[in-house]
Formats: sequence, structure tokens, C-alpha cells
Amino acid sequence: MSEVLSTFQLSPGDAAPDFSLPDADGRIFTRAELTGEHGLLVVFACNHCPFVIHLADSLGDLAREIAAPGVNTVAINPNDLQRYPQDGPEPMKAFATARHWDFPYLLDESQSVAKAHGAACTPDFFLFTAAGKLFYAGQFDDSRPRSGIEPHGGDLREAVRRMLAGEEPLARPYPSSGCNIKWKPGNEPIA
Repeated sequence: MSEVLSTFQLSPGDAAPDFSLPDADGRIFTRAELTGEHGLLVVFACNHCPFVIHLADSLGDLAREIAAPGVNTVAINPNDLQRYPQDGPEPMKAFATARHWDFPYLLDESQSVAKAHGAACTPDFFLFTAAGKLFYAGQFDDSRPRSGIEPHGGDLREAVRRMLAGEEPLARPYPSSGCNIKWKPGNEPIA
């Protein structure tokens, strides 16, 4: 299991990249229609990464919790499905169902949405205000696979609390940690 840290290409206050992506059944979703009354949490995820598996149930719980005050959640799978078929549409549906994800889980086959966000790993988290401005990019919490710490979503939960309260974002959020995005050959971002 290789651990990669997110690179944070977007800065707080930057505009949310637009997207129009399909779910595993081909239904198209846009950023505008997914944004809740008070914001949108965008999570880059996949089915096979141990870091995603580690926090997937807790993410489902957090998504339900933040939906109540009007922050919606969407997961986006950016991986190369040719080389990683276990991240394909049918496994995505089974994974989301097993983890009680009540939010859309979309495919970014071109990987352009992941690039526009500056996503580097799965999972990678981006919290946007209702006006579409980046409020937080960072880790879910301080738990990791085999760390002995149960996932709790503390960092992300605090970011949502601050956003809803009209407070300043965390000054120095800790980057997401996870498996590198499985870029298509020749599609890797240039550092």
C-alpha cells in the first residue's frame, strides 16, 4: 500500500470546477445540481484503495449528518478502469450499497475533473460553499488503515462546522493521505 499526500492545487476561495459526470448507471449529474443549500463536499474515491475502505462507513455517516444542514456529498471515481476494473461501474454500485452511501458516486473517465481539483489520491476531500468557493481541502481525520484509530471524520466535521458558522477556514489543514490516483498512461499531471 503506497501512501500519497494530496497536492492542494486549489486554494481557499477558489471557484469550484464545474463537472457533468455519469453515475454507474449512466445518469448525468452536474456540480450545480448537486450543491446543497449550504455547500457541497466532493470526495475523490475508488473501491479498492485501503484508505477509502478504512473510512467508507464513517464517510457515509458524515454525509448523512451534514446533509441535514444543507451540505450535500458526491464521490467521484477518477481511476483508470482499463487497468483497475475492480473500480468499474458494477463494483462501484456494490461498494456504495455496502457502505451505505446515500449520495451519488460518479465516474470521471477522462480524469479531467480530478485534474481540475488538483486531486492526487483516493480519498481526497474538497468542501465548497453554496457559492461554489473552496472552503477546505484536506484529510478526513487522523486515522489511517492499521493505525488503531477508528475513523471519525474530525477534521472534515470541523471544517463543515466552521463553514456553516461563517468562521474562517482551518489555517493549515493536513493534506489527505491515500493511494495515488491511477492515471491513464500519459495523463499524469505534471508536477
